Amino acid sequence: MDLVRIGDKVVSKSKIYRAVDRLLELRASGLPQQQVASQMNIDRAFISKLETMGEVRRGGRIALIGFPVKNKEEIRAVALSEGLDMVLLMTDAERWQYVRGKSGEVLLNEVIDLISAAKDYDAVIFIGSDMRLRLAEAILGPKVAGIDIGTSPIKEDKYVDPDMVRDLIRQLKV
Repeated sequence: MDLVRIGDKVVSKSKIYRAVDRLLELRASGLPQQQVASQMNIDRAFISKLETMGEVRRGGRIALIGFPVKNKEEIRAVALSEGLDMVLLMTDAERWQYVRGKSGEVLLNEVIDLISAAKDYDAVIFIGSDMRLRLAEAILGPKVAGIDIGTSPIKEDKYVDPDMVRDLIRQLKV
């Protein structure tokens, strides 16, 4: 059972979890704290304190895109631990498998979707060759923070310093 006795009350943990889930869904959908508080018949200050307890980071939305990354799982772990909103990392083999596994029309549509999604972020960390980095900057503008891992064409996976990625993420959060 998920019931807990607190003094003379019996409290259902699952009922609390459902209420908190609903509160977070409403806030994530864009409703202001006061409106959610009114809907749920709770104090706005409680919502603020609850959000503060669970806060991972402040600031804009940050995406990380990179290829060909040798230590992609290590870089992904850094990005996720820092609370990044989107992470897309590939090795050289994965990059070519992705490209070769699609028709031109499908590939073009997916690339356009990715570019469109990247434009919604406040900052995009791009890890790639000098040429790909210039292309990302031309498309996305000043929101791109680049990590140049070599001269194009790059034909093998490149090691990326996780501390450098972590430092860059933290600079962008400020």
